Amino acid sequence: MKNFIWFVVGLATGLLLAREGGKTRQGKQFFADLDTKAREFGEAISDGYRKREAELRDAIGDIAAEADDSIEKLTQP
Repeated sequence: MKNFIWFVVGLATGLLLAREGGKTRQGKQFFADLDTKAREFGEAISDGYRKREAELRDAIGDIAAEADDSIEKLTQP
């Protein structure tokens, strides 16, 4: 419980300092840069996820096609 209280105190202090720092010109620029970098990072993660998902779907499609071919060959007299 003691650690949780220190966590909440640290979180509140950090938020208060960030709020006060965001009121200055330098603080606004810092948070704007941070926001831009966070969005770019999120977009990179999303793009990588979509590419990997497409690769896996293609691989599954190839395996399914091979399985269908194998079944067809086995069922032919």
